[in-house]
Parts: sequence; C-alpha cells; structure tokens
Amino acid sequence: MSDRPPISPRSPRAALEPEHLPPPPKRSARARNPFVIVGNAIITLILLAMIGAGGAYVYVKQKLDATGPLTEDKVVTIPKAGTGDIADILQRNGVIDGNRFGFFAGVLALKARSELKSGEYAFAKGATLRDVIETMVEGKVVQHAFTIPEGLTSEQIVARLMDNDILSGPVRNIPPEGSLLPETYKFARGTPREQVIQRMQQAQRRALAEAWERRAPDLPIASPERLVTLASIVEKETSRADERSRVAAVFVNRLQKKMRLQSDPTIIYGLVGGRGTLGRPIKRSEITQSSPYNTYVIDGLPPGPIANPGRAALEAAANPARTRDLYFVADGSGGHVFTETYDAHRKNVAKLRTLERQLQNDTAEPDADEEAPDKPAADKPAAESAPDTTATTPAPPADAAKRRAPPAKRGANGASQKGAARSSSPPTAKQ
Repeated sequence: MSDRPPISPRSPRAALEPEHLPPPPKRSARARNPFVIVGNAIITLILLAMIGAGGAYVYVKQKLDATGPLTEDKVVTIPKAGTGDIADILQRNGVIDGNRFGFFAGVLALKARSELKSGEYAFAKGATLRDVIETMVEGKVVQHAFTIPEGLTSEQIVARLMDNDILSGPVRNIPPEGSLLPETYKFARGTPREQVIQRMQQAQRRALAEAWERRAPDLPIASPERLVTLASIVEKETSRADERSRVAAVFVNRLQKKMRLQSDPTIIYGLVGGRGTLGRPIKRSEITQSSPYNTYVIDGLPPGPIANPGRAALEAAANPARTRDLYFVADGSGGHVFTETYDAHRKNVAKLRTLERQLQNDTAEPDADEEAPDKPAADKPAAESAPDTTATTPAPPADAAKRRAPPAKRGANGASQKGAARSSSPPTAKQ
C-alpha cells in the first residue's frame, strides 16, 4: 500500500485555484524615500495646474473675444472706482453680460487692474470684452466738438465757453483781444474752461507765426501783433472767402497812401468794446466821435484787434491781393464791388441806392440823434458767426450832410443791406 494521503475530491473551480498565494513583492527603499513622495506630489500638482491654466486660458480667450451683449452703440460714464464697481456699471448698462467673473478674469489677463481710467466712453454695438477693457485702459473718452466762429470778440467767446455744459470750471480773466483762434476743437467732458482757452491761444500763436512767416515782402505792417489787428478788421468787413484778400488789399493800399482806413466795425468796437455788437445802426454823430479805435478819426491801424480773426483772415492780411483798389461797397447780394477811383465808387454807391429803393420793405426810423444814413438797419446778434460787412469809404466834407443819400433799406429777404457806402467827396491827403 502507498503511504500517500488520500486525495480529497474538489470541485473543478477549486481545483484551478493555487494551494498557496505568493507573498507580495517588497517595496524598494527608494520608493519609500520622503523626497520621492514629495517630488511625485509636486509633479502631480504641476500637471494639474497646467491643465487648469490651459482650461482657464481657453475660457478667458473665448470670453475676451466673444461678441458682447450690446445691441446698439452706447455712451457710459465710468467714475473713479474699483474693478467691482466698474463691473457693476458696465453690467447695468448692458455692456458686459451678467457673469462678472469673466470681466475680472479679462482684467487680470490683460494686466489692467490698475489701468482702468474714468471718463465718458462710447462702446460700439457688440463690443467684445477685450474692446471694452482696452478702451478704458487707453482712455479713449468721447470727444465733444466745440466750434468758435470767426470774428467774435474774446468776451463773446468766453460767454460761449460758460454756456457750454460739457466744460467745467471758471474763467478767471477775459483773454486779450485777438489772442484766440476761432476753430473747431474737441474736448472730453469735464475739460476745464481755462484749458480750452490755453489751447485756443496756442493754436493762435502757431497760426500767426505761419502767416507772418509767409507774409508779402512789401507789407506795411511792423509786427505780428499789428497783423492780427489788420486781420480782425478784414474779418469783420467780409465773411466771404473770395473777398478777404481783396478787402485786405484796400486797407493795405490805404495804409501805403497814408489814407485813413475808415472801417465801420472799428467805430462799433470803439463804442461797445468786447460786447461786439451795437444793437442798432451807427449814428451820424458817432462817425466823427473821438475814439482810439475809430478809423474815421485816427490815422493808421487802431491800437489793437477788434475781434479774433481766423486763419483765412490772417493769411489774407499777410498776403493781400495785388490790386490798386481803394474803395468797396456792398453790391446788394451779400458781396462787394471794388474800385480804384472815387468816381467809379460813387457810381457803385448810386447803383446800391437805386437797388435799395426798389427792394425797400422795411425802413428803420431814426432816433432823436439822427442815424448814419448808410449803415445797416441793425447789427447782427452776438451769437451770429458772420462778421459785419460794412464798406470802406472816404469821410464826407463838412457840408456833405445835406447831400447824403437816403437811409439804407432792408433787402427783400429781410436781411439788412450791409455796407451801404457814403456818397461824398474824394479823401484828402490826411485820410
């Protein structure tokens, strides 16, 4: 008999299982090292951070460049505030969507947290978050146009500045006459009025320097300041671009011949100064009234400008037309006719008188102190941009009052016929 123990019968499944499991392998000493454990953790964290950063990058990029919720262009005022308050304002105005996290993420991604500027901004329809943030970072605030017409006095310009509610702050002093350049300027809301004046003065200095540099070599003007004075008279005499250089030529020719300029706007400035408008016709007694500005009384140019001339008037005064004209009178249609001789001038005056009689429909009644018969029926209001266009003519002799033509009438369109010249004898050598 065999000494082997008897074999106990087992199920097929049990028969397949091993009788003894092998022991687990021993961990190496290196794997149990704490530095290895920490290193593995760090690598894991780095991988997770990279995955998170990649996801955040994709999210933020999509958020920055996605079309915004604005359905139309909108102007929004952003005050000096923190990022959260700015996000609230943009959200309330529909510039960004309701997810403020996207705005914060965009600000951080563009490194703009401390760069967001306050101001009035115009956001376009569908503006992306990137557009919104970059607009505020670059300070692209809304620019408001502010136009100063040619021929206004400094006092009138300051009045317009004070009436403009886009600007802020007071004006300490009225700028010197002729020191401001009439032009269209653009400013942000809240710009101080003093800053506007400084910019206008800088522009005037540049324009004057350019005109003076290009002046005619035989110009009988001693300084840039005197050029401004002449340009201001030209500006007030005509608003037509095609006449400025020819009007300037009349005054330059008179200066060269030692004739008085006899410009009506200088009478008005001598009477009202910076207010700029008389509000009524010039009276006959005021033509010979003593005034430093009345060029019917004084020789040469007045002591200073009578308004703020524009670039075109400065250029015209610096480079007058090459003519020998000494007279001009209104032609009844908004322009003037120019002549070299007094006889031809008187014929033009007669034509104007005939036209006035034909078109008369509203005669101005003279007051107790008889009005000058050849002045417009009413000065233009101060707010009007077009300058007065009165004619330059010689002063009458002592007995000319008896031989004056009838008063100037209003034209058919209701506007006064500017520049109706006096009918009188030729000027003397003093004029």
